[in-house]
Amino acid sequence: MSPEALNSFFALSIGFALAGALTSGYQAMAQRPAGFGLLQEGAVPTTFAAVPFLVFAAPFIIMRNTLRGAKIERRRFEFVMMATIIAGFWSLMSGTFFLMTLRAAGVLV
Repeated sequence: MSPEALNSFFALSIGFALAGALTSGYQAMAQRPAGFGLLQEGAVPTTFAAVPFLVFAAPFIIMRNTLRGAKIERRRFEFVMMATIIAGFWSLMSGTFFLMTLRAAGVLV
């Protein structure tokens, strides 16, 4: 496995782990699952605070909604596969950003 592929896999894993941790933390604090409905509360400070949260929590929310929809609504395989690819790419980008931030802060070398 090349170093670039290993780095991408690590970023993908970190992105999904970060999304899961954020979403689980939100659910523990708010006693309800996180979702994109957080953006529909109007122009209040909590809506603006939800944007950065959703940027990093979105891969988990997308996969949770997709898998529930596949089970409950019997969605087609193509839809589930496309949502998985989107969530994976989003996770790769958020994981890459998180790792770059850790490197810039001097936590990782």
